[in-house]
Order: sequence, then structure tokens, then C-alpha cells
Amino acid sequence: MTTLFPIPEAPLIPVLGSELTFPVRRIYCVGRNYVAHAKEMGHDERELPFFFTKPADSLVINPKSLAYPPMTNELHHEVELVIAINKEVVEADQHQAADSIYGYALGIDLTKRDIQSEAKKKGRPWDLSKGFDQSAPISSIQPIADLEEINNGLIALSINQESRQEGQLNQMIWSPSEVIAELSKHVTLKPGDLIFTGTPSGVGVVERGDKVEAKLNQELSLDFYIE
Repeated sequence: MTTLFPIPEAPLIPVLGSELTFPVRRIYCVGRNYVAHAKEMGHDERELPFFFTKPADSLVINPKSLAYPPMTNELHHEVELVIAINKEVVEADQHQAADSIYGYALGIDLTKRDIQSEAKKKGRPWDLSKGFDQSAPISSIQPIADLEEINNGLIALSINQESRQEGQLNQMIWSPSEVIAELSKHVTLKPGDLIFTGTPSGVGVVERGDKVEAKLNQELSLDFYIE
């Protein structure tokens, strides 16, 4: 049968050091996965990870600029380690979860905080505060050589060369393999899935004209303007 319109192509993320690309299927995100960030959001207990999603086409790969989105006056930055999955995972233990990790990237979960806060007050879903166009800038993917690579290291973000967020990956409440194992109880993870693993403290406002710079150790970086 002929489709009514062309089938949308999956976003393709470059893989560092090769000609390969990573076709994206789904994007999952973990909320409040660093102690300091959980406290700044009003929570101070270790709880099971909870998840939300972004559409795959919200990704912007290695952007140089992003448009300030409509319907918000409070756009926030949340810098995150992103896990790239290349094996099917169902009800995994931590060993199986770790074995499913192909690599990792640096991502930013852009959030319309005013829209999210209003939705929370009314007990409504807050999808539109997280899943809008260009809400997920992401770097190329670094293939994993050793699990320690994503359990240790510096992740940071600055605005106009002023440090805003800085944390260590070992400060995550739930490690990448623990996150994958828990998520795989709820959904079948498949090759092409990405998991944003949460953000350190220091989330804050991004304005038009701001220059955003983020880094993960010395390997991955993002550098773009908000227009």
C-alpha cells in the first residue's frame, strides 16, 4: 500500500570515531536522579526512579542555535548524561542492563518550567513542558569501552561563561544500569532507545541571546545560542 505522506525518518545521531549513526526509536527521561537537584525541587528522600518521555523528533543534534520556544516565559536548562541502548531489554537485572548500553551522549532537557509548574498545581500531565520542538539538544554518541565511563566523571553547564550546573556522575541516586533495569520492568527497551538520566543541581533560566555551553568530561560537549 502507498502511504498518504512520506514516512518520517528516524533521527540519526553520529557515532564518534566511525561512519556509523545511531537511529533513534524512543526517548525516556528520569526525574530527580541527583540528591542536590531532588532537594532543590522539594524532595529529599531516595525514591524509585520515575520516568517521562520526549518525542524522538524533539532531538536537535549538535546544534549551533535553537529558537526560543513559544508559550513560555521560564525556559530552564537541565544538563544530562544520555544512555544509548542497542539491545532488547525486558525485566533485566543490572548485569543485563549494563550489557545493553552501546554508548552515551551529552544532552540537555529543556523545560518550560512555568507550564510544568501550572500543570502540577492542577494535577494535569506536563507533557507540553518537556516534549516541545527542539527540547532535546544532544551531542554525538561515544561508544562505551568500560562501564566506569558512565559511572564517574564531570558533567557541567554554563550560560554566557558563567557556571550554572556542575556535578559528578557518581552522585546519581540511581546508576545507569539501575535505571535501565527499573525502566525495563515497565516497557520493553529496544535498540535505538535513549535514556536521559537526570540532572545535577543548579537548573535555571535560559534567555534569548544566551550562549549555552555544556560538557561531559573532556569527551563530549554542546555549544549553542538561544535565539
